[in-house]
Amino acid sequence: MGLTSKPTPHPTPLDDDPVDCLRLIRSRRVGPVTWHRLLAEHGSARAALAALPDVARAAGVENYAVCPVEVARHELAQGRAAGAHLIVWGTGTYPMPLCDLPDAPPVLWVLGDAALLHRPLVAMVGARNASSLGLRMARRLADGVAQAGFVTVSGLARGIDTAVHEATLITGTVAVQAGGFDVAYPEENSRLMAQIAEQGCLVSEQPMGLQPQARHFPQRNRIVSGLSRAVVVVEAAARSGSLITAKTALDQGRDVLVVPGHPFDARAAGCNMLLRDGATLIRGPADVLEAIGAQVLPFAPEEEPVTEDPPLPGPTPARRPLTDIASVHSQILARLGPSPLAEDQLIRDLSMPPATVAQHLLTLELDGRVHRAPGGLLSRAE
Repeated sequence: MGLTSKPTPHPTPLDDDPVDCLRLIRSRRVGPVTWHRLLAEHGSARAALAALPDVARAAGVENYAVCPVEVARHELAQGRAAGAHLIVWGTGTYPMPLCDLPDAPPVLWVLGDAALLHRPLVAMVGARNASSLGLRMARRLADGVAQAGFVTVSGLARGIDTAVHEATLITGTVAVQAGGFDVAYPEENSRLMAQIAEQGCLVSEQPMGLQPQARHFPQRNRIVSGLSRAVVVVEAAARSGSLITAKTALDQGRDVLVVPGHPFDARAAGCNMLLRDGATLIRGPADVLEAIGAQVLPFAPEEEPVTEDPPLPGPTPARRPLTDIASVHSQILARLGPSPLAEDQLIRDLSMPPATVAQHLLTLELDGRVHRAPGGLLSRAE
């Protein structure tokens, strides 16, 4: 209907009838951005509903009808019968991190412990066909941030999402669904979905009975990232929903933290691409907590590491701006050529802390720009 520009600030609809708010977002051709703009222009959901047929007519849509009140009331009755409750944008119970998003969900159905939405949250996403190491890493990261008081957020998909939810059922987890509450997707996670409803929190902006389709998953992903202080990616293919979530997180101003993977593993191609583009490399829970400015708790030595590779030496390096990262990469590559150079000599040439050089070398190795030979000899890949 031509109403797709970024919404302007407007009064919160604290006094609006939830039925009117629901009718407005369920009306044909009204998405979240249009909902916010209509509210901004007309002051309330009820006024926007009254004006909507004229707005549609001006956009060339004839015989436009808004969502009937009976449909909205039926959806409310279905939700309440399922034990869920509706949270409307602009009310005190609406999750604060979502408030300022231009496409913030106008309404959210919540089933379970809604208080979890008001605690600090960290999203964790990744491959559906995750490797055993990827699943172990996801569980360990989830357990680590939970020990520090964070609630995990994920999308209830198989693989990494499932591992994250299962690892934090007791400490607190939020599952954002792409379809309605009464639709288990994937079906194999129906038991997990019931457990989260009992011990955690289920969230969906969709009406009851909606079977998720492809277009619903990017919408779901923006809520996963929008709720969270940071998004952790554990295994992601070059073209995957997890990569979409990461890019959405960047657009929303969230931190993107990435577990590196082997260059030959297609499940890690997206992760390595994110690292190449400046995402923060993480090796364990302590890295996640440091990256988001949380207290770093001591973790049991037996938990380290989850891969067969030894941990990088020294403390976790401080986060650097993307321009600084690119500058360090350029300095390293400028000092390397086809002839092998000892790593300790490179460190002396750069006059940087060994841990900092080691982190950037790992990124360049994963990107295929640096080759490491036996004996710690480095050369530039041509």
